[in-house]
Amino acid sequence: MVEVSAREAKRLQTRERLMGAAIAEFKRSGLAAADVAAIVAAAGVAHGTFFFHFPTKEHVLLELERREEERIAKQFRQFLKTQDDLASVLREVARLILGLERRLGDVLFKDFLALHFSQTRPPAEDVQDHPLIVLVAEQIELARGRGDIDSAVTPMNSAVYFLLGLYALLITTGDWPTRDDLLDDYLTRTLRSMQPPA
Repeated sequence: MVEVSAREAKRLQTRERLMGAAIAEFKRSGLAAADVAAIVAAAGVAHGTFFFHFPTKEHVLLELERREEERIAKQFRQFLKTQDDLASVLREVARLILGLERRLGDVLFKDFLALHFSQTRPPAEDVQDHPLIVLVAEQIELARGRGDIDSAVTPMNSAVYFLLGLYALLITTGDWPTRDDLLDDYLTRTLRSMQPPA
């Protein structure tokens, strides 16, 4: 186990306080309107300390995204120890993403996804940097190997299509009374689109 120096431990504590204060501010005001002065005041640090840890407010959101993806991927791996049929797998992914939406709240969830699809994201990113996409693609590949879905399905593409559609559905139907039905229909149609031809 690597021992952390007192200085490094203090730096990490400060970073975590800033993260927590920034997320609370984002939930209240949204990313664009979030006030760095309010964030540093809540964290109890100097103004410049924020920019030492996070060059921009968007960097806080990128860190949050990385953490949430790891959390969801970990929960999903646990689920996969007991379930592997594709319908259950896709429903579990939807359940986990809905949990993320509840944790973040409407305002932050929309900002979170807006940044997720932003053209200004770091250019070095690759689909492999997103563990949930990789895990979904692996499950689609397994289903294809079992003959449960069409052999012509491209697992990585299908995983990306599924998650893009799911995010779009959730971000645009937050308060619709028919949202649950739309989600069920989306999952049904996604599975149907991968079925072998009759």
